[in-house]
This record gives sequence, structure tokens and C-alpha cells, in this order.
Amino acid sequence: MPFWTSLDRYRDLGLLVARLGFGLVFFWFHGYPKLMAGPDGWERTGRAVSKVGITFGHEWWGLLAALSESVGGLLFATGLFFRPACLALLGVMVFATLDQYARPMPAPEHALKNAIIFAGMFLIGPGLFCFVALFRRAQ
Repeated sequence: MPFWTSLDRYRDLGLLVARLGFGLVFFWFHGYPKLMAGPDGWERTGRAVSKVGITFGHEWWGLLAALSESVGGLLFATGLFFRPACLALLGVMVFATLDQYARPMPAPEHALKNAIIFAGMFLIGPGLFCFVALFRRAQ
């Protein structure tokens, strides 16, 4: 068995590493700071929805983004409610990408890469090593 083919048996372990790393880093560096920014920070974040014509409730949109990035990052890492978390995070990253394109010196690549990862992971699923799988095995 060639070396590269033999690594296929570690696919679910690779998904675990990617999920934990990406989800926890996303929580710590994106979600948690936004959540702790309070109403002023939520309003700044929520202004991204104005790029698609939504001109009201920016503070609430920002709070939703902060919750998506913090709670969603933790759910992504653990594999609980994985696909809904991916969709919420994908939505936030789409707005973050649009917000970047509207800036004088746009830098949408980071948000766009994140959106692509969340879309792909939505399709792949969390893998075998997640909390949901633990509950399934216990039954």
C-alpha cells in the first residue's frame, strides 16, 4: 500500500484536527472579541449588512454576527449542530467579504477563504470524531 493511500485511514482524525483548530481559533480571534465589544462594537460590525441595502438594526445584526462567530466557532469545533453552525458562519463570512469589497483598500481574501471552508465543511460534515458520534455510540 503506497504511503499516500495509507493516510486515508486518518481522514476523520484530519477532520477533527481541522475542526478543532479552525473552530477554536475562529472563536478566540473573531467571535469572542466581537461578543465582548458590546453594543458599539456590534453596531460597527452590523453595518456590513448595509452593503445589501439593510439600513436598520445594525447593532442586532452585529450581535448575531458575534454570536455566530463565537458560539458557531465552538459548535464547529465540537461537531454539535455542525451544519447549522457552518451555514451561520458562512453567512457572516459572505457579509464580511461584501464589506471588504466596499472599502477603499479592499482585502476580501481572508473572509472569502473562510466562507469557502465553511461551505466545504457543510458538505463534508464533522467526521466520526465529534460529540454527536459519541452520543450515537452510547445508544
